[in-house]
Amino acid sequence: MAKQGNVTVAPADGKLGILIPGMGAVTSTFIAGVEAVKRGLGQPVGSLTQLGTIRLGKRTDARTPRIKDFVPLAPLDCLVFGGWDIYEDNAYEAAVRAQVLEGPLLDQLKEPLSAIRPMKAVFNPNYVKRIDGPNVKTGSNNMDLAQALMQDIQDFKKTNGCNRLVMIWCGSTEVFRKPAPVHDNLAAFEEGLRTNDPNISPSQIYAYAALRLRVPFANGAPNLTTDVPALLELAREHAVPICGKDFKTGQTFLKTLLAPGFKARMLGVRGWFSTNILGNRDGQVLEDPDSFKTKEETKLSVLEQILQPDLYPNLYKDLYHAVRINYYPPRGDAKEGWDNIDIFGWLGYPMQIKIDFLCRDSILAAPLVLDLVLFLDLAQRAGMKGIQEWLSFYFKGPMTAPGLYPEHDIFIQLMKLKNTLRWMQGEDLITHLGLEYYD
Repeated sequence: MAKQGNVTVAPADGKLGILIPGMGAVTSTFIAGVEAVKRGLGQPVGSLTQLGTIRLGKRTDARTPRIKDFVPLAPLDCLVFGGWDIYEDNAYEAAVRAQVLEGPLLDQLKEPLSAIRPMKAVFNPNYVKRIDGPNVKTGSNNMDLAQALMQDIQDFKKTNGCNRLVMIWCGSTEVFRKPAPVHDNLAAFEEGLRTNDPNISPSQIYAYAALRLRVPFANGAPNLTTDVPALLELAREHAVPICGKDFKTGQTFLKTLLAPGFKARMLGVRGWFSTNILGNRDGQVLEDPDSFKTKEETKLSVLEQILQPDLYPNLYKDLYHAVRINYYPPRGDAKEGWDNIDIFGWLGYPMQIKIDFLCRDSILAAPLVLDLVLFLDLAQRAGMKGIQEWLSFYFKGPMTAPGLYPEHDIFIQLMKLKNTLRWMQGEDLITHLGLEYYD
């Protein structure tokens, strides 16, 4: 253990195991991408940990190291992958089926990807209604399933010789649920596992298993997972870092870029209509209204928090905000997000902005998965426990302490993330005040 700055950070020695519930398009794209980068077959574009820099000290100091050289992150060569899925496809077969990455690239990665086979998943068709598969665990109750997941985790760590583990949810969006009495505390939750309380979701069972074994957990979907008192209690009790939720990739990513600009210039917004067409497994799942409701909650919350209509009622109080998602199989993972934005300026005169974002969900999500697992591992080694709000940068619905509103402005989120790294290493925080240059 070495004192790096304000905290003591254990070194990133040995292998880091990445455990992923859900080995579909995002996961296979992420794993294939890391293997490609390791072999010099591509660049980790979109990854802050791999390509980003961080300014230290004054602008005149010319100190801008790469983030991966500034904080002790696990190197890519030390990552080992495993996961669970209701389908039996190995990572290579899943990548071919997802049709995100091109065949010639996947053929060069066939050997390492084919070796990654999914463990049997915890699955409940009441929580994900539009898909089903054969590779599913059975047990007399949900506590049995949680114990089986813990055994999987321990076996994976031993078999692969891992020093540390991180779990990140890349599975499907579950149906919308609000917290229930079973979530009020850890004792109630564990009793609910034993009695098969229907308010406990598969993602919560995975999170429980991870936290019990002191494995950091990130939630890449909008599910109600670790953001309940019982699992927050477990994370604090076991000193485990957690973060979530819902990867900020396509349309919402653009909203968190544009909305802060409108507010910064005091431009009004009357309406923001968003629609999406996508044909991957995520689109199939979201065709179910209950699953879409879960996604809609995080997508709609962004503008409310950024624009603050209570503070600026003349500009944003009557904003009409709608989000639609349409399953369209021919598009596959190549999603199209279309936005119509009705804004107004000086003296209330109207203007319009139209955006057609032809993006690839998994291509945008893969670098986020990489950054999150590396940063969560760093947080664990630095003794940081509970909600990691500094990782809000990566999520549509960032977790915060109870009673604290989330920060959605991506530029504030990035400042928070980099200042946390500066604080960890004992560097001055950057305020961007700049007066010192003119004294």
